[in-house]
Amino acid sequence: MVAAAVQRRAILLVLAASAAFSVVSALIKAVGPGIPAVEVSLVRGVVMGGIMLTVLGRRSGGRIPWRTNHPWGHLARSVCGFFGMVSAYYGFSHLPLAANTALGFAMPLVLTALSGPLLGERVGWQRGGAVLTGMVGVLIMVRPWNAEAALPLWPALIVLAGVVCWAGSMISIRRLGKSGESNEAIILFYSVGSAILAAGFVVPVWVTPGGWELAGMLAAAVISTGAQLLMTEGYRTGEPSGVAPFEYGAILYTSVFGILIWGEFPDFWSWVGIAVIIASGLYVWRRETRGD
Repeated sequence: MVAAAVQRRAILLVLAASAAFSVVSALIKAVGPGIPAVEVSLVRGVVMGGIMLTVLGRRSGGRIPWRTNHPWGHLARSVCGFFGMVSAYYGFSHLPLAANTALGFAMPLVLTALSGPLLGERVGWQRGGAVLTGMVGVLIMVRPWNAEAALPLWPALIVLAGVVCWAGSMISIRRLGKSGESNEAIILFYSVGSAILAAGFVVPVWVTPGGWELAGMLAAAVISTGAQLLMTEGYRTGEPSGVAPFEYGAILYTSVFGILIWGEFPDFWSWVGIAVIIASGLYVWRRETRGD
C-alpha cells in the first residue's frame, strides 16, 4: 500500500506530465502541416536521445548500456513507436487537438484486444465488451456517415492506425521488461532507433524550417522528454490504478488550448464519443489492476 503523501505526489506528477504533453501537442499544431510529421519526429528523437545519453552517462560514470540480448525486441519497439509517434504528430496538424488526443486514448483498448493473441493473456467478456464499447466511441467521434459533422476521414484513419502501432509498442515493452531489460535501456534504444528511422524517411520530404518552426520543434522535444520522465516517475512511485485516471486530464487541457488558440469547439457528439472512450479505457484499466 502506497502512503497517501506518496500517492498525492504521484498524481501531481501525472497531472503535470499530461499538461506538458498537451503543451507539446499545441506546439506541434502551431508548427503546422507545413513541416512534415517525420521531420518533427527526427528533432524529437535527436533531442531525447541526447538527453538520455547525458543522463545515463552521468549515472553510470560515462558508460552507456549499448549491449543487449534482445536487439529484435528493441527493433520492434522502435518501429512501432516511431510510426505511432509520426501518426500522432500528423493528427495534431490535421485534426482538432481534443479529438486527436481522445482518439489516442483508444490505445489501451487496442492493447487489450491484442494482448490475447500476442501475449497469451486472457481477455474475458468484460474486457472484450469494454473494447467494443470504446470502438463505438471512436465511431461516434469520427462519424463517417455524416460528411458535415465528421472528422476528416484520412487523418482520423492515420491516427487510428498509429494507435495500433502504439499498442504494438507497448506489447514490445512488456516483452522487453519480462526479459530483464531496464527502463533506461528501453528508452535509450527507442530514442536512437526513432531518430535513425526518421532520418531515413525525412530525406524526400525535408522542409527547411524557419526560426519559429525550429524553436517550436526543439521546445516540443525538450518538453516531451521532461513529460516522459514525469510520467515514468509517477507510475514508478504511485499506485497505477490511482494515478492512471489523471492522464485523461489531457482531454481538458487540449480542449482549452483548441478553444482559446484555434477556436475549436467540440460539438455535443464529440463529447459523447470522448466520454465513451474514456469510460471504456478506465473500465479496462480497473479490471487490469484488480486482476479480474
